[in-house]
Amino acid sequence: MQVDPAIYSEYLLRLGDTNFVLGHRLSEWLGKAPTIEEELALINIGLDLIGQARAIYKHALSAGGDDRDEDQLVFLRDAHEYRNLLLVEKENGDFGYTIARQLAYSVYARLYWEALSTSKDLEVAGVAAKAAKEARYHVKHAGEWLVRLGDGTEESHARCQDGVDQVWMYTGEMFEMDAVAQSVLKAGLGVDAALLKGEWLSQMSAWLDRSTLTRPGDTWMVSGGRAGQHTEHLGRMLAEMQFLQRAYPGQKW
Repeated sequence: MQVDPAIYSEYLLRLGDTNFVLGHRLSEWLGKAPTIEEELALINIGLDLIGQARAIYKHALSAGGDDRDEDQLVFLRDAHEYRNLLLVEKENGDFGYTIARQLAYSVYARLYWEALSTSKDLEVAGVAAKAAKEARYHVKHAGEWLVRLGDGTEESHARCQDGVDQVWMYTGEMFEMDAVAQSVLKAGLGVDAALLKGEWLSQMSAWLDRSTLTRPGDTWMVSGGRAGQHTEHLGRMLAEMQFLQRAYPGQKW
C-alpha cells in the first residue's frame, strides 16, 4: 500500500519536531545544571535529539517535495505549524521535573525507534536504529537520576514525585493513533504506538518502584500537539529561538 507523500511528510515532522523541541529544552540547562558533569550530559543528550531531528527533517522535506531546508523548517514556522508532543514543550521547571519528563520520553523513544527500525523506508529505518542505541543511554541516564533523587532526601523525593505527577497527564498523547499514523502504519512505514503502551508502563513502573515514587493513577490526558494545538510554552520558546532569523532573514553564520 502506498501512502500520500504529504501524509508521510506530516508523520515524519511529528518525530522531528518532538526531538528538536526537547533537544532545545535540554540546551537551556547550559550554565544551570546541578553539576558541570550533568550540564555536559544534558547538552550531549540534547545534541543527540537534535541530530536525530535533523536527519528526519531532511527526509520529511524530500518525501513531501518541499524545497525548504532544515533551518527554514525550524526557524520560519509558527507554533501552530509545529507537530511535537505537548510533553516536550513545557518549560524545564526544576531538575526533578526535567528528569521525570526525560525518563518518560526516553523510555517511549527507545521503544518507538526500535519498532521503527523495521520500516520499509530504509533511510528512516537506519536513522531509527541509530536513535534507538542513543535512547538506551538516555533511559539509563534519566532513570539513574530519578532513583538517586527519588530515594534521596525528603526534599528531592517530593520534587521528583511532583515532577512525575505533572508529567503524567501529557504521556497519553504518545500512544494515540490518528488517521495520519494509521495510514503510515498500513503502508509498512510506521509504528503502532498503541502497542507500546504496555511495555512503557512496565518499564516506567520499574523505575518508579526503584525510586520509591508512586505511579499516578488513571487521569485525564492532554492532547493536541500533533494537530498543532500547543501551550503558551512553545510560543515563548520559539519567540526567543527564532528571533535572529526572523529579524535578519536568510543570514548565514
